[in-house]
Amino acid sequence: MVEDVVRTLGYATLGSRLKRIGEKLQSQTQELASRMGATDLPASHHPVLASLDRHGPLSIGELAKALGQSQPGVTRMANKMKTDGLVETLSDGRDKRVNQIALTEKGRTYVDLLKQTLWPATAFLVQGACEELSGPLLTQLAQLEDALADQPLSKRLPNTPVPDWDQLVPSKNDKKRSNG
Repeated sequence: MVEDVVRTLGYATLGSRLKRIGEKLQSQTQELASRMGATDLPASHHPVLASLDRHGPLSIGELAKALGQSQPGVTRMANKMKTDGLVETLSDGRDKRVNQIALTEKGRTYVDLLKQTLWPATAFLVQGACEELSGPLLTQLAQLEDALADQPLSKRLPNTPVPDWDQLVPSKNDKKRSNG
């Protein structure tokens, strides 16, 4: 059997390990979406929709900051989502050089569907996969990888309804109140 070098090298390959876990979670979220019949939209686009839902129209720079991603990557996603009719470009009334990205009606419909189905299911299932983690960070990452390999998100769906999205994720206003 070939050694898992990324796991073995520990902190020296932490970035690669976190990326690998992120890719596994995105892949399993995509599979979960297919199983639930929620959407065929790439899982990587969901944070864009969530950002625009929480903050309203944003410039590419603001959206990149909200997502913690590069502007070129966010621009590519936004362009794909424009092609799909989920977002549109609006002129910024204050600065004509800046355009803002906003949800279209189709985008809002997707967000509403995702808030009722996939997003709460994903949050609930990933939380469940993380509940038993203990020990140092590298041990927890190994436990999470093993848990996701043993039982992917789509196999973790309970027979009972998952909690509402608003119960699982604090609203933008809740965060402001708790910080100030």
